[in-house]
Order: sequence, then C-alpha cells, then structure tokens
Amino acid sequence: MTLSFFDQFMSPTYLGIPLIVLALSLPWVLFPKPSARWLNNRLLTLQGWFMNHFTQQIFQPLNLGGHKWAALLTSLMLFLITLNMLGLLPYTFTPTTQLSLNMAFAVPLWLATVIIGMRNQPTHALGHLLPEGTPTLLIPILIIIETISLFIRPLALGVRLTANLTAGHLLIQLIATAAFVLLPLMPTVALLTATLLLLLTLLEVAVAMIQAYVFVLLLSLYLQENV
Repeated sequence: MTLSFFDQFMSPTYLGIPLIVLALSLPWVLFPKPSARWLNNRLLTLQGWFMNHFTQQIFQPLNLGGHKWAALLTSLMLFLITLNMLGLLPYTFTPTTQLSLNMAFAVPLWLATVIIGMRNQPTHALGHLLPEGTPTLLIPILIIIETISLFIRPLALGVRLTANLTAGHLLIQLIATAAFVLLPLMPTVALLTATLLLLLTLLEVAVAMIQAYVFVLLLSLYLQENV
C-alpha cells in the first residue's frame, strides 16, 4: 500500500515513449492565441489582464536592465501554474513533482543571474559575500557561509516546489483512501473525511498557484541583486 502511494510520481510511459513530454507540451496547447480582431474575447482579455498585473508586480522593483527578463519569467510563471493545476486532475501526471525537472528550471536561471552580476558589476556581486562592518576574525567564516548560501539557492528553489506538490498529492491520496475505507464502516466519519478532502483540494489549488509565483518571485529577487 505504501509503495502504491508513490506510484503516482513515477513518469508514465506508453509503448516505450515517456509521457512526460506530452505533459510538458500540453499547457502551451491550452493557452488561447491572440487574434487579429480589434476586440478580444473574455478569455484573452482575462489572460492579458493577468499577465500585465503579474509583470508589473514582479518587475516594478527592478531597473530597466532587469525588464529584459519579463517575457521569460512571465512565460515560466504561466507554465508552472498550468502544470501544477493540471496535475490536480484525476488520472494525470504532475511533471513538477520531479526534482530533476525543477532543478532543470532552477539551476540555469539562477546561474544566469549570477553570471550577469559578475559580468556587469563584479565588485557589487562579490560584495554580497561579505556584509559591511564585519569584524576581522569573522571575515573568513562569513565568506564561506555566504558562498554556501549562494550555491544552495537553486537547490532550495527546486526542492521547495517539489516538496510542496509531492506532500499535497500524498495527503490527498491518503485522505481519499481513508474516506473510501471508512465509508462502509463509519459513514459519518467518512463524510467528515470527504469534507476534509474537499477543503484540502481547495488548499492545493492555492498551493499550486502560490508555489509557481514564489518560484518566479525568488528568481526576480536574485536578478534584482545582480542588475
């Protein structure tokens, strides 16, 4: 029983073809494409409103050099939200529960922010490794600690997204299994468990959106330090 709970996190294959490729390409098919008409429909208008407000929220603290990342981070935000939301549907696979995929997003983008900082303002970028006014005896220790914290950033990005989604899916499956088992034995308790399952599902919808936002927000903060 314990192993079956984790089977949902295995990448499915069909005829030897990994279906994670289909899961990654499906979100781009669902997005409505802009039309040549003067007035857009409600879905396109809602999508444009969301992208405009998100871009303003994320890039308002950044200078003009960081605004070049607007299209990349906004696309990443929409992509992660769609993957997380589709993963809540029954009989679906959530690619963002795979640490390898999340690290493939986190490491190159984090490394790009570090390279930009080292190229454009190396003195300011290296200055983050040693706070101003540090006592002389603590300088080597703080440099080591700040260097380790710098390299832990992409790991924290990937693990945070993976852990939150994995824990949510496991809780949903555990509570759903409990509700089915208790239904013939104790219907009242099963009804309460089903109510808890509904509330947890609503919470997971919020977590799916919040974790995608936090992922992109932290990347924008790393970018803000280096531009």
